[in-house]
Amino acid sequence: MAEQEHLDRAARDFIWNVVEIHSQLEAIHKSWAEMLGITEPQWLILMAVDELDEGRGVSGIAVANKLRIHPAFVTNQTKKLEAMDLLARVTSPDDARFLQMSLTQRARAEITGLSNKRQSLNSTIFGGLDEESLDYLNKRLTSIAKNSRLASQKLSMGIW
Repeated sequence: MAEQEHLDRAARDFIWNVVEIHSQLEAIHKSWAEMLGITEPQWLILMAVDELDEGRGVSGIAVANKLRIHPAFVTNQTKKLEAMDLLARVTSPDDARFLQMSLTQRARAEITGLSNKRQSLNSTIFGGLDEESLDYLNKRLTSIAKNSRLASQKLSMGIW
């Protein structure tokens, strides 16, 4: 029984650490967004487009899936980002029903202008972790994220 209690305590500690990290990352994203004169969700959309775009643009659905938000919200916000000249939206050459989004030159320049600050921030956040340790941690977190989705599905289906 003591082993189970220890595991439960470790799981609770992990969850509270994740809550704390999430809260701090939200504050950081809000700060980056304010530097560009946009909202935190808009900042995350730009970051997702930057991450997912491999040169042909990225769909709103891909962005919504990456951020785990509703596609209609992505559409609404990307229209605003387009009006601010931070995002380009063009009809997909493969299917005219869909738009492909990419960062504009202005957005790339703004993000590049923040790169030194972002590197310093990452050094602070991940201080004490080398590349191998961070890779190991990311693999474990990916596994936990996958298991969390499964647990959430089971809970919502009333399996537990």
